Amino acid sequence: MSDDSFIREVNQEYRQAQARALWDRYGPIGLAIAVAVVLGTAAWVGYDYWQTSKANTSGDAFSQALALANGGKQDEALAALDRLEADGYGAYPLLARLRAATVLADKGDFSGAVTEFDAVAADTSIPQAIRDMARLRAGYVLVDNGSYQDVSSRVEVLADETNPLRHSAREALGLSAWKEGKAKDALAFFDQINGDETAPRNTRDRASLMAELIRGSGAAS
Repeated sequence: MSDDSFIREVNQEYRQAQARALWDRYGPIGLAIAVAVVLGTAAWVGYDYWQTSKANTSGDAFSQALALANGGKQDEALAALDRLEADGYGAYPLLARLRAATVLADKGDFSGAVTEFDAVAADTSIPQAIRDMARLRAGYVLVDNGSYQDVSSRVEVLADETNPLRHSAREALGLSAWKEGKAKDALAFFDQINGDETAPRNTRDRASLMAELIRGSGAAS
């Protein structure tokens, strides 16, 4: 055997001995880590699939409830939305609550609709933006089915200069004030909308029309 061959064999034996020593020392730990990674990945994939499946199921149920409502089957839609509120996943229970309130209003149960919107607005576990929207929706229902005080108690806080819903809140207040004979107050709200360049064009157009109507009637003189 040549010297080179001998050296290669010695080096190979040395490397094998090192590998065995490393395996004896760290092999079980490495194997445990590998198993943990595989199991963790499998658990995450399974959980993600479970979440996606539940979300898809709730989404389908919500779409079916909307179809019932749009088809005039309001009682059936309310029953479906109640089930979704109780058993739904993710954001769908909250969407079901809001839609149920709308269905009640469409059905003519304005008191029930306002009660549902008020419940959402009072629920501190819900994001503030959605609670504010529920306040506004209750206010709009009450424009034709309540007093100015009823509307104001819900939406006046939204009419602040910094609130993104201020234009709609002012419109609701203006309409309610006009309906109750408070022409000067109504005109002030509509002028506020007209004077705010950030107001949506359609909202400003309606406010302009109402302001002209009030001025033309002479009621605000």
